[in-house]
Amino acid sequence: MSDQKYAGRRGGVADAVRLSVRAGVHLLLGGFALLTIVTVVDALGPMLALGLYTPPVAAWWTVFTAVVVQGVPFLLLGALVSAAVATLVPERVFARLLPRSPALAVPVAGAAGVVLPGCECASVPVAGSLMRRGVAPAAALAFLLSAPAINPVVLVATSLAFPGQPMMVVARFVASLATAVVMGWLWARFGRTEWLRLPARPASGPGTSRARAFVAGLQHDFLHAGGFLVLGSAAAATFTIAVPRTVLDLFTASAWVSVLLLALLAVVLCVCSEADAFVAASLSGFGPVAQLAFMVVGPMVDLKLFALQAGTFGRDFALRFSSATWVAAVAGSALVGWWLL
Repeated sequence: MSDQKYAGRRGGVADAVRLSVRAGVHLLLGGFALLTIVTVVDALGPMLALGLYTPPVAAWWTVFTAVVVQGVPFLLLGALVSAAVATLVPERVFARLLPRSPALAVPVAGAAGVVLPGCECASVPVAGSLMRRGVAPAAALAFLLSAPAINPVVLVATSLAFPGQPMMVVARFVASLATAVVMGWLWARFGRTEWLRLPARPASGPGTSRARAFVAGLQHDFLHAGGFLVLGSAAAATFTIAVPRTVLDLFTASAWVSVLLLALLAVVLCVCSEADAFVAASLSGFGPVAQLAFMVVGPMVDLKLFALQAGTFGRDFALRFSSATWVAAVAGSALVGWWLL
């Protein structure tokens, strides 16, 4: 019997090593391929665009490739850390650390968002798992909103996207955490049980190892978020180049209108929170408060996140919660932005 156990352990270690090596090779090859494609597109894209080699087209490619190249390393880092935390840290750890009182658990859960670097896609299943393990929904929802917005990867990316503007990092942290805590308290006070459909426990395959779960989570987070980064970068470049300056002046002339416009744009673009700072920085025609609103709203309310919430917690919940979160995020961005920026 001991020989069988020893052989099983050796097999498990060998399997983990094999999967780790495979994941490393895939990441190296994928990163090299992505950088090669971006380089070729940057160099040859304007010439291959059906002869439309004009200054606006060249400017579009410049903005697009700059946003993608700056955002990809943070997507990869966030996917690695997110997969490691999701695989190695059991959800019950969060439940044990939270106070029993929802009023106290909400700010603690909101601040705990710093321990889950990753995109907003990863926060939805984690919040559902916390609810299944007995965590108060208000605390789980505060964690859902804060995790993709205040983690170290996002804050470092914001500091690099806005060099020499440390208050932009501070403002993003304060506004995002305040919005998450306020929404948690609002749910604790006004939320109804019938609005929230608790997610069913996911069925895991028999014999699934941590190494396989890590690789699967890494591939999902990186590929899924990377696709939205490319789409968001293309949309931001198109918006920056195609919209005439005279039209842009109509929106930037009013601070309120510019804040509302970028808050709506964040919902549509669906840029991952680890790269949205670079997209916001590329929208240089808008003021810092509007850029802050883009970064605060995006990780909390966008089309893909609404779909994830509707599928996990129910459509009625997603409609109510997303609408209220958008209003709270815009108000928090405006107040914190005019206070700090």
